[in-house]
Amino acid sequence: MLSSSVASTRQIRRVGVLGAGTMGSRIAAHIANAGVPVVLLDMVPADAGKAGRSKLALAALDALKKAKPAAFYDNGNARLITPGNFDDDLALLAECDWIIEAVAENLAIKRELLLRVQEHRRAGTILTTNTSGLPVAKIVEGMPEELRRHWFGTHFFNPPRYMRLLEVIATPETDAADVAVIARFCDRRLGKTIVRAHDTPNFIANRIGTFSMSNAIRLMQAQGLAIEEVDTLTGAALGWPKTGTFRLGDMVGIDVLAHVAKNFAAQAVAIGDERGDVELPEFIGSMLERGWLGDKSGQGFYKKDGGEERLALDWRTLNYRPSVRAKFPALEMAKNVERASERIAQLLHGDAAKDKAAAFYWPLLTELFTYSANRVPEIADNVFEIDQAMKTGFNWELGPFEMFDAAGVRVTTEKMRAAGLPIAENVEKLLAYAEQNSVEPAWYKDDPSVPSGRLFFDPVTQVYEPVVLPEGIASLAAIKKANGVVKKNPGASVVDLGDGVAAIELHSKMNALGGDIVSMITQTLKPASEAVANFEGFVITGESANFSVGANLMQLLLAIQDEEWDEIEGMVRAFQNMTQAIKFCSRPVVVAPYGMCLGGGTEIALHAAARQPHAELYMGLVETGVGLIPGGGGCKEMTIRSVDVAASIRPDARGEGVEIFEALKKNFEMIAMAKVSTSAAEARSLGFLTRSDTVTMNRDRLLMEARDRARAIADAGYSAPLPRTEIPAPGENALATLKLAVWTMREGEFISDHDVKIANWAAYALCGGRVTPGTLVSEEYLLDLEREAFLSLCGEKKTQERIAFTLKTGKPLRN
Repeated sequence: MLSSSVASTRQIRRVGVLGAGTMGSRIAAHIANAGVPVVLLDMVPADAGKAGRSKLALAALDALKKAKPAAFYDNGNARLITPGNFDDDLALLAECDWIIEAVAENLAIKRELLLRVQEHRRAGTILTTNTSGLPVAKIVEGMPEELRRHWFGTHFFNPPRYMRLLEVIATPETDAADVAVIARFCDRRLGKTIVRAHDTPNFIANRIGTFSMSNAIRLMQAQGLAIEEVDTLTGAALGWPKTGTFRLGDMVGIDVLAHVAKNFAAQAVAIGDERGDVELPEFIGSMLERGWLGDKSGQGFYKKDGGEERLALDWRTLNYRPSVRAKFPALEMAKNVERASERIAQLLHGDAAKDKAAAFYWPLLTELFTYSANRVPEIADNVFEIDQAMKTGFNWELGPFEMFDAAGVRVTTEKMRAAGLPIAENVEKLLAYAEQNSVEPAWYKDDPSVPSGRLFFDPVTQVYEPVVLPEGIASLAAIKKANGVVKKNPGASVVDLGDGVAAIELHSKMNALGGDIVSMITQTLKPASEAVANFEGFVITGESANFSVGANLMQLLLAIQDEEWDEIEGMVRAFQNMTQAIKFCSRPVVVAPYGMCLGGGTEIALHAAARQPHAELYMGLVETGVGLIPGGGGCKEMTIRSVDVAASIRPDARGEGVEIFEALKKNFEMIAMAKVSTSAAEARSLGFLTRSDTVTMNRDRLLMEARDRARAIADAGYSAPLPRTEIPAPGENALATLKLAVWTMREGEFISDHDVKIANWAAYALCGGRVTPGTLVSEEYLLDLEREAFLSLCGEKKTQERIAFTLKTGKPLRN
């Protein structure tokens, strides 16, 4: 057996994937996203000629390039996938360090294929299955001992690029070192949250998730609710995906849900599951008979009427009718509560006799709490593993035990007892511990003395145990509890990350960039600040869903409507001062963007000494969508990048020539069209990231990797750049050419009159105004042009309409 140190250095250099269906092909694509070559094999079709023996894998590869959501970070990654078939190409597996079985969920098919694979597999090669519910050990029962020792389950969730959970299911014979190798690779290279599951039906996430969905459907029928009502109740209000129960079902596939449910039902009695009675109702069976499988078949619980209107299924009649937006007074009140943990307590403990929402939530959540508590240690070693599985496999904001804590363990169980409802044995253990130790019962409690800052109650040992996280994973929340906060305001905080580096954490609503954030960043990074004296590097990041949606548009719109032009100019100037403070800080500033990084968020990133982005990065200068142009230095930075690209090709370019114009044109189109990257890889191709910016695959590692990057830059002897004063402006010739292109677009009726104004101002700022090509200008001059353009567009009525529309709908308006 390998030692842990050897396991940490063992490499996965090539992977084989058996099965080119939806899951197999997308697993292969995501491994290719990590830069690792993949062999993708499938069966030879019965009607295949000599040239088409690998057509299933080839067709899968072609489909991956067109997939929505995108399977690849960059379609160029497809070159890393070698397609083939089981009859001709199994020998290719001899070069693989890891082989993943992802064929049909049929025990006989899997076993037959694995015996064939064994003839070509190199001894010691790790072999895993992506089965979603078949017993992992049973698949290789009776096969060679050497194979069984290197065999276990690796259950990916669909789509593998986006779903963070990987359930790892070892058998009693599995070599623990192999598990460590794959866990490390999938954590660091594939960005997965690793959860250790037991070899039980549906493992963890599908076991809890299937119960929860089935129970929601049962309650819908019992309480006479509509599909839209249940989706509203089981969506964002609980911190669950806004798709709710049925829209999620359509996306996943109703046939897939049915398979998972039937797989569980077939084994429920044998394993003694107390809720084996919860199964899919008859109306879903009728839907399957009619081929109504959800999005893949064009209709399921919902369907489009041919236009934009969505129709919803009446589950009683199986007829479709116009979808109606469900409204519940309790949910309207809960909208004012930002934190899911606070909403859950409010919603669960409402008056079920008067409130339809409370009548639904009470059985839904209390039965979820009981069911989850009864699964320890059956499906997982502890409650933390279950919570992690549900948060990363079903995108719940809180796991079931965290939800139980939010609802209040004591008050909830007292109400359950009064109602004659069963209390799980593990819950009774928690209550007994709390009683004996005179503490409030809770599954989790804070403890700054442990690295994770958190303990969980273990009903097996009946004491609190530390939450153990992999090395290199930390949260700002835990660090703040351990180290405190250096300073804060409503929009941002400065947090000591240790090792001489501080984080500037953004935490306004949606991380919209208002005065609080602008002030905090500027004051923290200015030359004479206490923070610059005490820290050797900084990281700008956050822990909300998105890095930043851009500037605070509501604040800007109110100022425009009041015609406070001096105030608006002051706001823009302050924003520019902030980005300049980032760029010219004497300490290295690393920006760690993730999720949506739009408008002003992108401008913050552009000015940093370095960027440490998460792989899932949706980055863009999108101001034209609200009738404006980038005003915080975004245009200025793209002009400088254009000039520098041209100079790298032709050092004597001096603001003129085809090189500067081509680079400028690309950046002009990007700004004018408000292009947004679909990944960090695309953000690099758009010019937002540099070649030296490194990408973090695992979101949980972003903070510490950004900290280490700042530390490394500081240790290398960082010297801040000086403001540039001799930038050769592209000038009036480039400006005239860009304006001609805009005019042509208008003549073709591709854009509106207001789009023309916006695009012309963007061209004006990017070209350095109406100056002679090659005129040397400063960064300050380019910022002045941005501010002039921004303020002019603020005075346009159409701009005000666009901002108002975006605030209301979250979408851009083309007027």
